Amino acid sequence: QVQLVESGGGLVQAGGSLRLSCVAFGRTFSMNPMAWFRQAPGKEREFVGGIGGSTSYSDSVKGRFTISRDNAKNTVYLQMNSLKPEDTGVYYCAAGPARSLWDPYVPVATYQYDVWGQGTQVTVSS
Repeated sequence: QVQLVESGGGLVQAGGSLRLSCVAFGRTFSMNPMAWFRQAPGKEREFVGGIGGSTSYSDSVKGRFTISRDNAKNTVYLQMNSLKPEDTGVYYCAAGPARSLWDPYVPVATYQYDVWGQGTQVTVSS
């Protein structure tokens, strides 16, 4: 059974940092683009950052968040620094269909990912 399990969420004050982890079980995702999305109450799920042949970030987190992966551990990370209250939401890890590692394109839409984790809550207080 293929499964993505996120961890690392929590409550943090504005300006603080958190590191989210996403571990994949059931198969290896080394050839797959991986991404983090988030969803705030009453809002649509939005792309935060992704990694494949390159990395890509939404404008709202660029310069503050860093996505990385350790294929030996089948794990993707999201380092979040200088957190703001507007970063609050449920953060989801996602995996897309395998692509060439030479392909720099990183998918940014939810429909481009077919395996999702259950999400981890991040709350940033002001």
